[in-house]
This record gives sequence, structure tokens and C-alpha cells, in this order.
Amino acid sequence: MLAVDTNVLVRLAVLDDQKQVAAAKRFIDPGAWVSHVVLIEAVWVLESYYSFTREQLSRFVETTTLHPKLRVHDVDVVEAALVHFNGQKKLSFTDCLVLEIARKAGHTPLGTFDKALGKLPGAKAL
Repeated sequence: MLAVDTNVLVRLAVLDDQKQVAAAKRFIDPGAWVSHVVLIEAVWVLESYYSFTREQLSRFVETTTLHPKLRVHDVDVVEAALVHFNGQKKLSFTDCLVLEIARKAGHTPLGTFDKALGKLPGAKAL
């Protein structure tokens, strides 16, 4: 299976360059894999550069996990992170994903100085 870089995922999200959007769609047509790193980078770009709101970011992540041509790495981990992100307005999606990756790997508690993150099950505020 092919894999996508952050800029391909961002083009599919913002549709701001029709030539690149068309190329991205052609590339993913046979199916493409999205790593956690690419997903986190895309969320960062959409928030920082395109000023996506939390709701738009949540929709982007959900849409990506449900996209018929994309396979997100450990989609169950991403979905669990999205639940935390939607329920905790003080947490970034990245923090939520880091926690869920640690949980799946069996490496909890996740030590953190982030008070909001430290309140979640599987995390420990230091």
C-alpha cells in the first residue's frame, strides 16, 4: 500500500490548489496509508496555517479515519484520542494521541506536567 505525506493530506483537506488536489486524489485512489506522524503534522498545519477550529480539526480527523481510500495507522488509537480531544477543550489532539499510543503499547501511566492531560485515565500528573 502507498503512503501519504502531510502535504498530500492537507491538500485533500483544504482543496486550495486544484492541480495538487487532483494529483493527490489520483495518488490515493488505489488506497493509501496515513501514519500517526502525518496525521499530527496535518492537524498542526490546519490549525496553525489555516486557522481550523477545534470542531474543524475534529471533523478532519474523523473524515480521514472514515475515508474509503485512506487507512490510518492504528485507527482505533486515533478514534480513542479523538474522544478525549472532543471531551477536553484544554487538550491538543497530539496530547490525546500520545496518551492513546502509550496505552496501546502498554506503557502507562504516561507521565506529564500537563494538568489537563494528567487527569485522563492512563496518565499521571507529575
